[in-house]
Amino acid sequence: MYRVKEAFYTLQGEGAQAGRAAVFCRFSKCNLWTGREKDRANAVCNFCDTDFVGTDGQNGGQFADADALADHIAALWPHASGRPYVVCTGGEPLLQLDEPLIEAFHARGFEVGVETNGTLPAPAGIDWLCMSPKADAKIVLERCNELKLVYPQPLAMPERFEHIQADHFFLSPMASPTLPENGPDPVKQSNTRRATDYCLAHPQWRLTLQMHKIVGID
Repeated sequence: MYRVKEAFYTLQGEGAQAGRAAVFCRFSKCNLWTGREKDRANAVCNFCDTDFVGTDGQNGGQFADADALADHIAALWPHASGRPYVVCTGGEPLLQLDEPLIEAFHARGFEVGVETNGTLPAPAGIDWLCMSPKADAKIVLERCNELKLVYPQPLAMPERFEHIQADHFFLSPMASPTLPENGPDPVKQSNTRRATDYCLAHPQWRLTLQMHKIVGID
C-alpha cells in the first residue's frame, strides 16, 4: 500500500532540473515532522511549508501496489514527445518508495527523481537523487546528484556537508512557514540576500529559487 498526498503535472521549480516537465508524486508522512502545527515547535525540521498529511490532495489516494500507483502517475503525463519524468517527494518519500515501484515507473518509460532528507537508505534504480538535509538529523547518504540545502539552518550550515559527493551544490533561501504563500515574506528576502552572499564567497555553491512560486504554478 502506498499513500500519496497529491500528484500533479508541472515544471520542476528548483535545482539542476529546474524548468523540466515532471509529474510530482508527493508521498504522505515524514520522519522529521508529523506535518501538524501542534508538533512543529518540537520537530527536527520545524520550517517546512508543505502539506503532506493524509491522501486528500489533488490526485491523491491509497494505492494497493506498485502497478496501481505507476499507472496513476503515467495517466498524468501528456501524450507528447519528451522522456517522462516523475519526482518522488514528500514528506519523506523514502519511507515508501521501494524497488518494485521504481521498476514499475521504469517499465512505463519514466525517469525517476527523488527529493529526500538523506536520513534513510535509497533503494536501487533511482535516476536522479536530490538530498536536502534538515537540522541535525543524521545523514546516511553520502552520494547524490544534487545537494539542495535550505539556508540558513544553524544546525545544518554548508560547511557540515563538505564530505558529501554531489554533482551540484545548491542553496535555497529559507522562507517563513507561517506567512501566506502569495504575501510578502521579509524573512525570505533577507535569507535570499544571505544565500547570495554565501554563494559569491563560496563558488562551489549555487543559488536556487523556487521558480514554480515565482511564476505561479504547482
